[in-house]
Amino acid sequence: MISFRPLNFLQRVGWEFWLPLPLIAALLWLGGNLIAAQVLSRPYDSVHALQADTQLDVKLSVTILTMNARIDRRRDVTTISVKTTDSTLRKLEYEFPITQASQIEAAIAQELAMPIASVRKLISYQIKD
Repeated sequence: MISFRPLNFLQRVGWEFWLPLPLIAALLWLGGNLIAAQVLSRPYDSVHALQADTQLDVKLSVTILTMNARIDRRRDVTTISVKTTDSTLRKLEYEFPITQASQIEAAIAQELAMPIASVRKLISYQIKD
């Protein structure tokens, strides 16, 4: 019987190459899991603690077009809608637990860091009883 040499060569090279691949993959998987478990179970001591109870004070510099104040006397709440020219921040809304116009103007002026005279020029009121 005549043996075909290239076929024998391919069989020998194929078996030698493909047989250890699953064994190597299993060893890499087990080794990776052991390393990951070791790293993830290690304690981590942070010097800086996370502070979640603080609020950021953001100062915006946008041009204000109009301010509309809706005064709800039954709930003693005023809702203010501020429209701006900024393309990303077009509308701001504030809610204050006051219903008197002078106090509302002062609160808006303080919140937006602008003079009360400018607030009086821009604001319009709507009263709901």
